[in-house]
Amino acid sequence: MSKAIANSELILNADGSIYHLGLRPEHLASTVITVGDPQRVEKVSSYFDEITFKQQKREFVTHTGRMGNQHITVIATGIGTDNIDIVFNELDALVNIDFETRLPKEKHTALDIIRIGTSGSIRADLPIDNFLVSNYAIGLEGLMLFYAQQQSEEEITLKQNFADYLKKQNFDFPIPPTIQKASDKLLQKFQTSNWNQGITLTATGFYAPQNRQLRATSVVADLFDVVHDFEYQDLNITNLEMETAGIYGLSRILGHHAISLNAILANRPTGKFTNDPKGMEERIIEAAFKALF
Repeated sequence: MSKAIANSELILNADGSIYHLGLRPEHLASTVITVGDPQRVEKVSSYFDEITFKQQKREFVTHTGRMGNQHITVIATGIGTDNIDIVFNELDALVNIDFETRLPKEKHTALDIIRIGTSGSIRADLPIDNFLVSNYAIGLEGLMLFYAQQQSEEEITLKQNFADYLKKQNFDFPIPPTIQKASDKLLQKFQTSNWNQGITLTATGFYAPQNRQLRATSVVADLFDVVHDFEYQDLNITNLEMETAGIYGLSRILGHHAISLNAILANRPTGKFTNDPKGMEERIIEAAFKALF
């Protein structure tokens, strides 16, 4: 018989909501859109026909509503896989743990989770103002090293291929890379010509971990050249961001479906940045809804 989860592990607020997000189970839809920027939540929910619930606790802003008969939650995670660790464990708890008994539910609920985010291209042939879906993510931030997990044959093969490639390049990352795959179910919805396909690098920070140097020197200064020629299943390493590997890894472990969508705002090899970041945010939201629903 399962043992009730201790108060120190599953922390609930006085109103019965989960600790960081401030949500109760009835506040969450089975389709969840995640965004990094709290201000982007309102941009997404403006497409809803009706907003039925709003909440803000810390940087975690949540709106739940509907488009037609489709119930949707949009939540701001903040930046980085440290926040993803909090958000995804608490989202899962909302649907798969009974808060009264503090026991896992016998029937598992799988969420569809769609990240709508921004990213920088590390390839000159993936210019700014494009959309990209992350078929795979290579985590350079260490989160999934703390979790026991069973990986697919594709993930295992990609991990070995990438390790062999780095060995030939005589290159070691400061943190051992982890490999995660998108949900096949959701990936099928984004196989049209307006969505570039690629492998995403998830970094532990925005500056040195992504080979940005202002006054502090990066130890991965040749990162873009090192990974440029790597290929797996006709896919190249295309972009850098800060959440996708954690999203894919925790979704796999917890039994949810996840996909990461990227508006390419910067091209690192060419040094270009979009002239219309707000417009790109609007366009990727519209394109995501069109593909999903």
